[in-house]
Amino acid sequence: MLSLRRKPGDAVIIAGGIRIVVLASDRRGVRLGIDAPPHVNIVREEILAQVATANRAAPAGADAKALVGGVKATG
Repeated sequence: MLSLRRKPGDAVIIAGGIRIVVLASDRRGVRLGIDAPPHVNIVREEILAQVATANRAAPAGADAKALVGGVKATG
């Protein structure tokens, strides 16, 4: 894992045209902005974990990627 120190307004570019910008930082946490091409799905990890848990409880044939497909961002 790469660990960086960034200030509000600073950005990191990831291959594929993904840009992550630090919007704000305080004691409660960090606010990030993410610019990515339209074909890149962005999903918070805890939401993906909830979907995976629901899929395990659902009848056979459910697919997490199908449930989150087309999601650009979750706030």
